[in-house]
Amino acid sequence: MERFIDPFYKSQLIRTIIMINIGVFLSWQYSFYEGSLQFMAQNFLVSWDALAKGRFWVLLSSAFSHNAFFHIFINMFVLHSFGTIVIQITGRKAFLVFYLVAGVSGSFLHAATSYFLLQEPYLNALGASGAIAGIILLYALLFPKKKILLLGFIPIGAIWGALLFVGVDLWGLIAQTRGGGFPIGHGAHLGGALMGALYFLWIRKKFRDQKFKELI
Repeated sequence: MERFIDPFYKSQLIRTIIMINIGVFLSWQYSFYEGSLQFMAQNFLVSWDALAKGRFWVLLSSAFSHNAFFHIFINMFVLHSFGTIVIQITGRKAFLVFYLVAGVSGSFLHAATSYFLLQEPYLNALGASGAIAGIILLYALLFPKKKILLLGFIPIGAIWGALLFVGVDLWGLIAQTRGGGFPIGHGAHLGGALMGALYFLWIRKKFRDQKFKELI
């Protein structure tokens, strides 16, 4: 079946996504002029205000947008680490659709939580974190007993690590509604993770063959 063949070919999609993110990152870095910086801000940042003004494309474009090196490095490292495994289960086309949907879901939930919970419709966000959260949760549900390294050095079961991240994001979002917390897009993470859980429920029904059961 297509999802089990030619892993090198499938990894090209992961590399393409990474290169697009790097391209947008470099566009931020070289936006020296007011006009170019304004263009990036209007087209690669998501907020409720941007959606209210009809710039719906930012739901997707912001998910490929980073303006800090550490932010893009972590997201792309995690994408490569987990995405190259998940894509072997889903196949290229399904993975791409899932990645885009998780990214859009994360962007929308950030905008919605900012407006309805935080009363900050102008709160901008950017980054692939929503899509990455979806991939992490999907990986954890597919391979719950596999060990991952929490914070880069603490071994923990994948499902427990993913649930811990979800718990931290829930706590962080609640803290933000009370005026605390960190400047992190917890809503985006939760939106992407939700898509990971929903896709897992769908994929379990689709692939009920022995080969899939052996993988998980």
